Parts: sequence; structure tokens; C-alpha cells
Amino acid sequence: MMVLYPLSDFIDCNSTISNLSPSYYYEGCCPQTGDRLRLPRTFLAEAIAYNLMQHLANNHLYSREGKMYGVLLVELSTGEKRVLKAFSGLLNGKSVVEGWVPPIPGRDEVALEEAQTLAELNAIKEELITLKHLPQWQQYESLCREFDQQLQIISDRHRHCKHQRHQKRQLICETLTGEALTAALEQLDTQSRQHKIERRQLKRQQNEVLQPLKQMIAATQVRIQELKQQRKALSCQLQAQMHAAYSLTNFSGTSLSLQQLIPTGLPTGTGDCCAPKLLHYAATHHLKPLAMAEFWWGSSSAKQDKIQGQFYGACIERCQPLMGFLLSGLKLNLGGEVNISIIYEDEWLIAVNKPAGLLSVPGRYRDRQDSVLSRLRNLLPDGMALATVHRLDQETSGILLLARDRLTHRQLSRQFQQRQVHKVYEAILAGAVNTEQGVIELPLWGDPQNRPYQQVDWQQGKPSVTHFRVVAREGGCTRVELTPLTGRTHQLRVHAADARGLGVTILGDRFYGCGAVADRLHLHARELCFEHPQLEKTLHLQAITPF
Repeated sequence: MMVLYPLSDFIDCNSTISNLSPSYYYEGCCPQTGDRLRLPRTFLAEAIAYNLMQHLANNHLYSREGKMYGVLLVELSTGEKRVLKAFSGLLNGKSVVEGWVPPIPGRDEVALEEAQTLAELNAIKEELITLKHLPQWQQYESLCREFDQQLQIISDRHRHCKHQRHQKRQLICETLTGEALTAALEQLDTQSRQHKIERRQLKRQQNEVLQPLKQMIAATQVRIQELKQQRKALSCQLQAQMHAAYSLTNFSGTSLSLQQLIPTGLPTGTGDCCAPKLLHYAATHHLKPLAMAEFWWGSSSAKQDKIQGQFYGACIERCQPLMGFLLSGLKLNLGGEVNISIIYEDEWLIAVNKPAGLLSVPGRYRDRQDSVLSRLRNLLPDGMALATVHRLDQETSGILLLARDRLTHRQLSRQFQQRQVHKVYEAILAGAVNTEQGVIELPLWGDPQNRPYQQVDWQQGKPSVTHFRVVAREGGCTRVELTPLTGRTHQLRVHAADARGLGVTILGDRFYGCGAVADRLHLHARELCFEHPQLEKTLHLQAITPF
């Protein structure tokens, strides 16, 4: 079964990938040494993944169910590069599929136990369905409604009679005396007692009819709880068997079961994700990983909350706890990180040319700490005092401005807020634009449930304005110069992609629907012009567009 593919099957080997900066790191600590181990997701790996996405898009079988897919760029002992691909879980109900990395060994060892347990679980499921659809449930609810209706009718009639008796009592007390009055009042009291007897009889009848059904339903509920507990125990037992059988091997040649790796327990599905499958296969076949990329393809439920075609890191619950072990023994060349070039520097501020793929500032989570700010803070003697004045998207390259003290930061920030800073971006659009130049004005709104995605919203959106000018037409693409007058999140990307703007996505902008294969987002912050708050002169900074 062919699993290793030539690099040429995925990309044009004569083309060059201009950006080598990792956009993400798969990382973990070696259990033996405590050293931090990292495997990058590079733009080359993403370009390979984009090609795989096109293959998936052309085959409807892959869109039936949403799942994670992954590619691993590896190097053979001869120095040749090859590509592995994998899927998480099952693909159309199968764990072994021609051309894809096979599952981690171990499942076959518990195949019989798994089949038996799954049969028991299915039997429990069927019994639960039967119990939940017993006719007694519906019969009980129907009788309850009938008795409630009867009780309501009696109550309404008794209330009306009581009101009439009250009026009669007042009348006879005013008109009758002696034995006649006593007799009349006794008659009214007898009617009241009869009504109470009638009400008690109905309740007694209700109890006699419903009690057997209630007892049966109570017994059914007890049985349902017993079955659910049995189901949970069987599932845990099966998961423990599988975790004990699954054997992972790292690049040191060490093999351990999932149970040995994480004795405290792991969620269902651990070991079936594409990242562990890819790394295990590489380790057991003496292949050196160079870069890996995972992405979601297919539909997504609200619980999964995944976007088709978007890249994701190692999942926190299943993959991340295994990364340190899986990468152990792998000699990774991490010296290839792109250096940050400084465009301008003085005692008050620094302007750098941020590479695409690098965050402006550290993210919330441990795997997103690498950034312009964190690197400069580690490199410069006064680095801890640095603060970014504005930000660029991770995928965007170009000029990023940082202040070296609070006063300068406050003064520069004010210029950005008051729109006194002149910014010029250059972009390549993945299609033709007919208009030579113009202005785009659209209100943008970010859905709090789907950050950082932005959309045009005429009710809730904030105003955003961009001037644009076509610079050149290159093949089927259009090179444009973009001058934003406002600084909304993803402003240029939405103004390009939205039909009410330019109607053509920026090349490489998968987030807003670009389907073309590209090694990066083709958006670059080319120029920045502002007043130096201390030197009282205008600074006009430029960074050559790298594409």
C-alpha cells in the first residue's frame, strides 16, 4: 500500500516558497530530559495541505462527515522529501484506506473484545429505546390529562355552586327564622359535603387507575438508570482496553501504550487523531519529520465549531498530552526561524518588518507565545519595556511599530486613534478587478461567537474606509495598493472579499474564501508615515513587498 508520496504530487517543485517562517509549532516536553521539543507548521506544509484540500473538494465522499486531516513532510535517509497524509478516526467507516497512513497498532489486539463490547452496548441502546417508548408512558400522560380536565370541570362547577349557596345563605338568614332557617342551612351544608365526597371519589379513582402505571414507570426508570450505568462501565472498560493495547513509538525507539503514557486516563478517541498517527508512522519507518499541518474538512456541528479549510493545532484533550513523548529523539533544526529585520530604531521607538506567519504579540495559550514582541523582549536589553502601538494579522507581513517607553506609546497610540497615521498596504487579489481605483466604505461587525471573523452589518457594524488603486495585472491576479483610513479588524481582507467591496479575495486568504493554492496571505504593510513624538519630524518608513 502506497503511503509515501513525492513532493511533486502536491506542489510545483520548481516554484519557491517565499516564506519559511513557521506559523505554528507542535510542541511538548521530553519525558526524560524535560527539553522542549518543537515541530513546525510551515508555509510549505500548508501549501501541501491546500493541494490535498483541492483533492478532497473534488470527491464528494470526503464531505459526508467533517474531520481533521493532516500532512507530514518527511525526509528520507537519502535526503529526498516525501509526504504522508492521514485522517482522524474513521474515513467512511474504515480505519485502513489505500494511500493514507494506517491506524496506530493495537486496535487489532482488542478487536474481539471490542466487537463483543460494541454488541453489548448496542443491545443496551436498543433496550433503552424500547423502554423510553413503552406505551405506558403515553398512557399515563394521557390519563393524567383526562383526570386533570375532569377535576377542573368539577372544581369550576363546585365553585359556581358555592357562590350560589353563599347568596342563598344570605337570603334565608334575612327571610327565615327558627326551624325553617335551620332546615334550609342544613340543606346547603349537605350539598357542600356531597361536593367534597365527589371530589374525593374522583381522586381515589385517579389513584386506583394511575398507581399501577406509576409503579411500572418507576421500575422502568430504575432499569434505565441501571442500563446507563452499565453502558458507562462498558465504555470505560473498552476505552481502558484500547488504551492499554494502543502502542506509540517515538524517534528514540521507545514504545509505550496510551495507558502507560497517561495513566490518569484520556478522552475517547485518543490515538485516533491524525497527528499521532503521522508521527508514529514516521518514527517506525525511520523518516525524519520536517513540518506538519492539520486542517478541518467537511461539515461541522455547533459542538465541534470548526471551519472547513482552516488550519488547527494539536487538540488540547487528545494530542497535546502526547506531543512530548512522540517528538522525543527527533533532532529538529530550529535555527531556521526567520529573523526580524529592524527598519528604524532610536531611543524612543522601533519599527520592524514583521514576517508573515509570526504573531505581533503573544497569544493566550502556551503554543502561541512566539511573536515579534516576545522575540524582541528576549533579544534587547530594554526589551521588557517594549509595547506594540498597533498590530498586524499573523498572516500579514510588513511594518510594525513598537514604543520603548510609556509616554511614547501613549503619544503614538493617540496618532493611530485620531487617524493621523498614513498606512499603505500592497496585496495580490486572486482574480481580476475592473475598477482602477476608488473608495470602499462598509460597516464591519465581528460576531462574538465567531471571532475573529468580520462581516458587513449595516445595523451593528462600525464604519470602515479604504482607498484602493490597481497597480498591475499579473496573469489572472490583480496587484493593488490599499490605504485604510480606519483600522478595523480584518478590514482590508473583508473589503477585498466582499461583493460590495472589490469582490475578490486576497490571494491565500482561506479565512475569507480564497480557493487558490498559495504559500501565504499576499498582504503586506508597505508604508507607514507618522509624526515622531519626540523628534517632532515626520517619519516615512517603507518595507519592500516580498511577493
